[in-house]
This record gives sequence, structure tokens and C-alpha cells, in this order.
Amino acid sequence: MKITEMWKKKQPTVSFELFPARNAEAAEKLDRVIDQLAVMEPDFVSVTFGAGGSTREGSRQLVELLKKDLKLEVMAYFAGYGLGPDDIQGVLDSYLNLGVDNVLVVRGDPPHGQPDFKPHSASLAHASDMLEFIRPRYTFCLGAAGYPEGHIEAESRQKDLEYLKLKVDKGAEFILTNYFYDNRYYFDFVAACRSLGIMVPIVPGIMPIFSVKMMNHLAKLCGAGISSDLRQKLAALPEGDIPALLKFGIDFAFEQCKELIAAGVPGLHFYTMDRSQSTIGVLARLRQEGLI
Repeated sequence: MKITEMWKKKQPTVSFELFPARNAEAAEKLDRVIDQLAVMEPDFVSVTFGAGGSTREGSRQLVELLKKDLKLEVMAYFAGYGLGPDDIQGVLDSYLNLGVDNVLVVRGDPPHGQPDFKPHSASLAHASDMLEFIRPRYTFCLGAAGYPEGHIEAESRQKDLEYLKLKVDKGAEFILTNYFYDNRYYFDFVAACRSLGIMVPIVPGIMPIFSVKMMNHLAKLCGAGISSDLRQKLAALPEGDIPALLKFGIDFAFEQCKELIAAGVPGLHFYTMDRSQSTIGVLARLRQEGLI
């Protein structure tokens, strides 16, 4: 089912992001996580995608597992960095054959661990170009990524919004945001989008705090802000007490979600980092209080 059709029947939806395992040990762990998260009955699950050969194949295999074996609705990422038209259509045709209805179109980055990777001479430089290529050829429900705090490479937030508007004009039917730790960024982002004429649903991304090291690393990569207040609260936790940190992360994400739901968001999309405990903890509390 197309995600846009889901929202006509239910809001907010709940969804999880997973990424393909890179080795046998990670694959075994991912299998356990999938089993644990599937019990939570998500409305859909997203699968990340890399342009490189092994990464691309891993993405397809995970989509197939979730879609065909577990009967979950899947939103497949498509990151077309460096791919030529034939490769783009090959990937999308494989999704079509698997029964995928929803695709998140992002630019992507050079494949990790492949220093000899060379972009195809006819590759598309931007997500908006990919959307323009895909839209007339396929009937997928297409989504685009949005950045409440601005993309880390953007020359300005205004330009970032203008590029997002272009992605919507080229066929994106919904926007999935990067995670944030302050809901104000999301609310301001939505208001700015609406003022620019971007009227499609905007789904907030939620990233529970799994560890301080991971929080700092990911925030640096994607530009998510960490307030001094949040840092102080984390610093006040007993040093090395992982259960206390995870509980704090669950409590923090729960309060975020509670406020977002009250504001009428179309869905909550959890960046699980292929972990289950924190996401399950947040959802259990939301359901216990009758919020979802």
C-alpha cells in the first residue's frame, strides 16, 4: 500500500528504518532485531541503500525478506549517486518485482570502501534529477528527505528549502526528515515549508539516544544540533551506567513523540540503527498512554 493512502486511514503511522548487515555477525544480530521490531506491528519499514554492488544487493535482499517473508510494508531507499540510467531502472525494476509501492529518493554518497568507484558519465547529480527521471516511468509513491536544521552541505537554509520545493515539484509526495533533538526545529521547518508552498506530508524522524559517542558522531555527520541543556542532563547520569543512559534516551524520545503527536504529525519514523530496545521502549509507553 502507498504510504499516502495509509495516512488517509490512520495517523500517526509508526515506522522503522533498518540498514543491511555488513557481515555475518551483524546479520545474525539484525535477524533478532527484525523479529523483535516486527512484533510491534509497524505500518511500514524503510531500508537504506548504497550504490555499491554488495551494498546494493544487501538492500534488495533485506527488502525481499521484509516484504515477502515477513509481509511488512516496505519503503525502499533509492540513493542513485553515480548510477547510470540502466542501473537506476534495474534497481527500480527489482523493487517493482518485489511488490514495493514506496520509494524514498535521495542523492546518496560515494560507496564506502570502494576507492575505485567512478560515477557513470550519465549519472544524475541531485535527488531532484532522480525524481524527474523516475516520476514519469514508475507509479511508486515517492518521498524525499528533508533537513529541519538544514542540510550540512547547503549554502543556506533558504536554499535548502528551495531545493526541497524542487524535489516536491519533480514528484515527491511526502518528506521524511532527518532526526532532531529539539522539536522546535521540526515545527519551524514545517512552517517554512508551508510558506514556500510545500504542502505534502512531512514525517519527523526520531533517533533515540543510544550512546553519547554515537550521538556525537552522528550529529557531526548530519548536522543535528545538541543543546547545552541536553548535554548537561547526559553528563549528570552515572558514568558508565548504560541502562540509565538507555532509559534517559527512551524518556527523552517519548516526550518528543508525545509533543509531535499532539501537534498532529502524520507519522513517527524511528531511526533504529538496527537496534530494538529503545524504539520498543518508546512505543510501549506511547501505546500505554493511548497516544498511538
